[in-house]
Amino acid sequence: MIDRVLPDSPGSLFARIAAAAVPGGVAIDGPDGALGYDDLLTRARRLASRLAARRSPVLVYGEKEPAVVVAFLAALRAGRPYVPIDPSLPVARVARIVAAARAKDAVLVAEPPQPLARELAARRVSTIRLAPLAQDLASDDECIDADQCGPDPQAPAYILFTSGTTGVPKGVVVTRAALAHFANWLLASHPFVRGGETFLNQAPFGFDLSVMDLYGALLTGGTLFSITRAETGDGRRLFQRLDGAPLTTWVSTPSFVRFCLAEPRFAQPMLPALRRFLLCGETLPPAVARALLERFPGAEVWNMYGPTEATVAVTAVRIDAARVARDGPLPVGRPAPGMDVWIADPGDPSLRLTHGEQGEIVIAGPQVAAGYVGDAGGEAGPFFVLAGDRRAYRTGDLGWIDPADGMLFCGGRRDQQIKLRGYRIELEEIETHLRAVPGVADAAVVPVDRDGTPDHLLAVVVGTAELPTAGRALADHVRAALADALPEYAIPRLVRRAPALPLTTQGKLDRRALREIAR
Repeated sequence: MIDRVLPDSPGSLFARIAAAAVPGGVAIDGPDGALGYDDLLTRARRLASRLAARRSPVLVYGEKEPAVVVAFLAALRAGRPYVPIDPSLPVARVARIVAAARAKDAVLVAEPPQPLARELAARRVSTIRLAPLAQDLASDDECIDADQCGPDPQAPAYILFTSGTTGVPKGVVVTRAALAHFANWLLASHPFVRGGETFLNQAPFGFDLSVMDLYGALLTGGTLFSITRAETGDGRRLFQRLDGAPLTTWVSTPSFVRFCLAEPRFAQPMLPALRRFLLCGETLPPAVARALLERFPGAEVWNMYGPTEATVAVTAVRIDAARVARDGPLPVGRPAPGMDVWIADPGDPSLRLTHGEQGEIVIAGPQVAAGYVGDAGGEAGPFFVLAGDRRAYRTGDLGWIDPADGMLFCGGRRDQQIKLRGYRIELEEIETHLRAVPGVADAAVVPVDRDGTPDHLLAVVVGTAELPTAGRALADHVRAALADALPEYAIPRLVRRAPALPLTTQGKLDRRALREIAR
């Protein structure tokens, strides 16, 4: 088992990864082959020598190639934050990210399209091209490890750009101390075996869930097992890759698990070494947790919660059969050591509501990000500062804390509420009842607009053989089942069947794609 690390001791992540590495061990099992720790660390040190001259963010352009991780570690060693850029992003969006980050250097693992190459040149961004396994790096002299020179723990470790309400990407600045605090908590929460762990990397590196599997693997001297976008979109290829894989730790969204559960072979015999599921990024439905416990009796199921602005996750709880058997939603756990989570009055984030009351979830502590790129001191929008310079963040998520055991529960997003003909509706409530309809394996609901205003609801269902295939019979079956649980205004007018719910590249439910089904 690995040594426990105090939550308030950030240390040098690069040095800790080097210390955890097992000689001859495989660090990354990716689409372009495997990369061992010896090569990973050597190549990262060499690349760091080419990045050490500046302190501005470093763009890293690539998907799941091992060289992307080389670039991340090189930036950390050189004392610079990295900015993951997925090749699937539109050129115009990447251009906005480049401008917002004020990046001066880009490490290109994938070849950018010509419009993006011209954009980088126009902005005078220096580029370093790496082969997929970084085989083109020269044997430069190693640079001084910036971590050993006493870097500011509040210096940025990485910047992740998320969707902004204005349509302009927002860059979340996560500090070295915040990343170290999360990593220390993760390592202290599970009996990881040094050199004996293989983490699933489902999420793209531009999605903060990947931080959990990336640093979970590297800080335990384990292996990061990456699956590509093409594999996640092709069930046949995906399960060929997963069948017999030495995974010990599954990190993904609940939506991706639901997708996998549609395959009957997705069970313990397919992944005999699996010891734990770490699920985050979305609500975990009880039915999904129940199915995992039944199919993987040798694995633990953990429900975790946290926004990008609080470094991946800040609460966790193990879900067992007893919790699943209770009525109602599943809890997301208690806070990590040093973190404070409370339910606030939406009008005053510092005003804590009594346990049991529903309000907005607020997070404070060392994992809260420094703010967004361009903020003045990180105190803008949902960020604010408490006494003692303790950073806090208003999540926009609704929730409550159980007065009996202090467990946090999430009740959906404030901005997922809609009004339909004057009635306030929570889409997640309808989805919960839909999944209980006989023959429905999974479901999602989206509003269909008319002239920019919600006009009616569309339900998209994934069904078993007992569910009618389409048309009036399908709609009648679903609507009749919902009539006992929901008021008429909350029952979807349209019902469509799909082989699977569409997912975004981050593995979350793609509600925009769902709306296209109604057209």
